[in-house]
Amino acid sequence: MTITQTSFAFVSDLVRRETAMLYDPGKEYLVEARLLPLAREAGCPDVDSYVAKLVTNPAERDKVLDALTINETSWFRDNAPYQAFTDMMLPPLLAARSHVRHLSIWSAACSSGQEAYSLAMLLDQHLPSGWTAQILASDVSSTMLDRVRAGRYSQVEMNRGMPATSLVKYFSRTGSEWEVCDDLKKMVRTQSLNLSTPFPLLPTFDIVFLRNVLIYFDLDTKRDILRRVHRVVASDGFLLLGTSETTLDLDEHWGREAHGRVQVHRPTTTAAEQWQPTAMTGA
Repeated sequence: MTITQTSFAFVSDLVRRETAMLYDPGKEYLVEARLLPLAREAGCPDVDSYVAKLVTNPAERDKVLDALTINETSWFRDNAPYQAFTDMMLPPLLAARSHVRHLSIWSAACSSGQEAYSLAMLLDQHLPSGWTAQILASDVSSTMLDRVRAGRYSQVEMNRGMPATSLVKYFSRTGSEWEVCDDLKKMVRTQSLNLSTPFPLLPTFDIVFLRNVLIYFDLDTKRDILRRVHRVVASDGFLLLGTSETTLDLDEHWGREAHGRVQVHRPTTTAAEQWQPTAMTGA
């Protein structure tokens, strides 16, 4: 590890200020590994000299934020949450939304889009004829959102959880990459969104996937995010967190239901009941 503590402190403070993500001492090796390619691209001999450029170069600061956003993902990651999606969440929602025949889903912190497109595949397989669905794929990284819109993935990425039958059905070969079909692309829309700041105007969602994200924030930010997510989830909707995440002791307005080893979270009060004094403020 060659990055100095001064450079590390500057970068970790930048990331926390802009995204609320925490890079505590002990993560110097990770910061250096992610910034070294940017330093070389900028013609800097090392990470420290590159960090010095960030003070006066907003474009490079944006690249750093992109590089330090956690983008770990795979197709049908952990599998069990997707089983809960089809077995536990979809049946009651199909019954409750029969008058509109439409579902709205949010894949928050979507990274390169594998979660959003995994959900799109399952919706294609399980929605009755005549139904529609819209998946919002949001992320703080513009690079990741570009990848979602392109819907192209390397062979290595396809090998991470993609069933052979789904590969054949939903993807076509484009050079050395695989591109998702237009029908699934039409189901997914992208939006730049920083979870740590007030949300823009959002629709009401039937299901929110907010998996493996809260672990990177401090306690107050976690509570604030859960409060704001509560406002945009339907009263009979669902919130799915990562396996190591929970609303327990963070927000009393979420209930929990078990589906095998998956904990599904549901609003126990409506947004109007919970936040009536500030109902006219932004999300």
